[in-house]
Amino acid sequence: MRTSSIATTLLLWAGAVFAKQCSYRDEPQILAHTGTPVGTEIVVENSTFYVSETKCKKPKIGVLYLTDAFGIQFVNNKLLADSFARAGYLTVAPDMFNNDPAPFDLATPGFNATEWTLRHNPTAIHPILAKAVAYLRSKNHVTKVAVAGYCFGGRYSFRMLAAGLGVDVGFSAHPSLLEDGEILAVQGPISLAAAEIDAMMPPARKSAIEAMLASQVAQPYQVSLYGGTAHGFAVRANISDPEQKFGKEAAFYQAVRWFDAWAGGAL
Repeated sequence: MRTSSIATTLLLWAGAVFAKQCSYRDEPQILAHTGTPVGTEIVVENSTFYVSETKCKKPKIGVLYLTDAFGIQFVNNKLLADSFARAGYLTVAPDMFNNDPAPFDLATPGFNATEWTLRHNPTAIHPILAKAVAYLRSKNHVTKVAVAGYCFGGRYSFRMLAAGLGVDVGFSAHPSLLEDGEILAVQGPISLAAAEIDAMMPPARKSAIEAMLASQVAQPYQVSLYGGTAHGFAVRANISDPEQKFGKEAAFYQAVRWFDAWAGGAL
């Protein structure tokens, strides 16, 4: 009886240690606004992925991180991917644009936003995302794949939740170019973070999106509006502004809590 009691105690202790290693709630600073990225870039089937590992030895959830138009080359995107890893998720951010991101200053001479957008269309991007999902699924401990997309990538959070693409749950922050058919095709729980000021999703469009999500009665959904924010806030907030800083942080935890609720959590 004594031996059994000791063994039980050891198992409970080991479980507690493992849980602590994997729980984002125990991280002193899970979301990094600044600093040096800690992930690594790898090449898989001629596509570059930024991979950020978690301290959790066998994370159940893999996060497919889909960047804004500035790609994995933009440090804020890598820092956000690292933050998801600290939350307990194996995180992969594919180079959606094959080393051809938009310049941070969209007014850069010679840059044509229309041509760039046409070049990086769904036909070009989806094969890259499929490789990233396959990479996450190849890890035998990953049982669910969540997608977190921002701006340009936010549209693809919806697209990747269509049937048969291997993604279970999604989060989208201030998506651009999102079409009605992509919203109505969603086959999994979707959470949306919206900016107060957003030419890509003005109030009337946001209301229309909410109505379409509400019509999909079989799918859980959430829409949160962050006051004092503009398009891009969840990646590029001015953290010296309290409202923007709060919005960025709250949107991140919105994604994490959504994944916890609908994909079983990181543990």
